Amino acid sequence: MFVARVIGQVVSTIKHPDLSGRKLLIVEKLTEKGEPTGDSQLAVDSVDAGEGDTVLVLDEGTSAALVTNLDNPPIRTVIVGVIDSMNIEE
Repeated sequence: MFVARVIGQVVSTIKHPDLSGRKLLIVEKLTEKGEPTGDSQLAVDSVDAGEGDTVLVLDEGTSAALVTNLDNPPIRTVIVGVIDSMNIEE
């Protein structure tokens, strides 16, 4: 699980049938201080996130199956929450 910022959206007319009707977003991982790492990846949106949102991302196949209600999903990275704020104590 990691925190990321949505930096873009992918539009695809041809994709796996299990992804039909699902929004694909590009997320950039953030450090614990909320700074971009430069590392980005594709994630399926399950919470109606949008560009610029800070999100909580699961990166594990079994969790993706539970969140999407698919037995054997063709994905492993899923956005599961929109983060309103983060407080880090030093």
